[in-house]
Amino acid sequence: MGLIQLLFQERSVYMTKITIFSGFLGAGKTTLIKKLIAEGYKGEKLVLIENEFGQIGIDGGFLQDAGVEITEMNSGCICCSLVGDFGKALEKVLADYAPDRILIEPSGVGKLSDVIRAVQDIDSHDIILDGFTTVVDAKKCRMYRKNFGEFFNNQITYASCIILSHTQGVSEEKLDECIALVRELNPVAPIVTTDWDELTGVQLVDAITQKNTLDDELKELLEETGKHHHHHHDEDCDCGCHDHEHHHHHDEDCDCGCHDHEHHHHHDEDCDCGCHEHEHHHHHDEDCDCGCHDHEHHHHHHAEEVFTSWGAETPNAYTADEITEALRALENEELYGMVLRAKGIVAGKDGQWIHFDYVPGVPDVRTGCAGTIGRLCVIGSKLNESAVTELFRIKQ
Repeated sequence: MGLIQLLFQERSVYMTKITIFSGFLGAGKTTLIKKLIAEGYKGEKLVLIENEFGQIGIDGGFLQDAGVEITEMNSGCICCSLVGDFGKALEKVLADYAPDRILIEPSGVGKLSDVIRAVQDIDSHDIILDGFTTVVDAKKCRMYRKNFGEFFNNQITYASCIILSHTQGVSEEKLDECIALVRELNPVAPIVTTDWDELTGVQLVDAITQKNTLDDELKELLEETGKHHHHHHDEDCDCGCHDHEHHHHHDEDCDCGCHDHEHHHHHDEDCDCGCHEHEHHHHHDEDCDCGCHDHEHHHHHHAEEVFTSWGAETPNAYTADEITEALRALENEELYGMVLRAKGIVAGKDGQWIHFDYVPGVPDVRTGCAGTIGRLCVIGSKLNESAVTELFRIKQ
């Protein structure tokens, strides 16, 4: 059926997580799994199930070096004739070993969708699919698609995360070509382009489980920017942000007409102030004519309603000077819009990684740890996204 390997570590109290590692022959799945066992899944009781297409297990020796006890049972492919046997074996593993996590490495010539279906058919309420990762050889991406289209395409299309291997020494143009091909088949899965030696197992696990994604980064930066966007409004205020909650106080003679939002005052039996809907909230839209905009008030914004966000992931390498110049260029409001914040981490041409933060007039560029892929985020108002894209040389 395959190769079952046990790594006995501290038992978790959670449901058994199942993580699938797909990838074409020679892509580097076993190397990735070794790194994750050593660095990413510490403290977990693991079971590794591996299928090789054929009768001889070729990866057992590598994984023995990682301290894993191995039993080889090669007789086919999960995705082909042994789906039923695989299901029974998986149920037995769950019953006998109660692991925290099961790692499944199917045959390189199988379809990822078949493996996912086989796991989903298991009659157990104690498992959760934690991710379907496909490893893609960046140097052979186009060749594999041309020669093995159906199987290769399936592994990419159904992946929840795609990790490129053998990226060291590959040109930006070659990486861009590989990423474009992957994006044709899967427009949403996170892509890891950084050489694995530069990353920790924890970073790879975060990518596999879709933590700290570009969307997460943009959301966090939006919230940070929103917290600093406090201001007062007067009669001439044209900030456009009147369609949200605000507070003000009324006295007995108040006739502002805004009786549908939260306010506080005291009423007696003869009170005829007309505001009988006390302590509630009122949201204003563009057509609001309540009349309560002509005095100072405080209000809160949903950041995404006020600001524009732009983000990109890229394998491009830069120099610190290039990033500094780009950040200074963002001060050109006429060309790029009003940029309030920028943040990112990108590969450096000298082999180091560049981290940067920016508020108007204050670029902060430094070196730091590697990221799974270069990532840039810009927050502002009325951003010219195409100009920002061109500024950072992002291919679309």
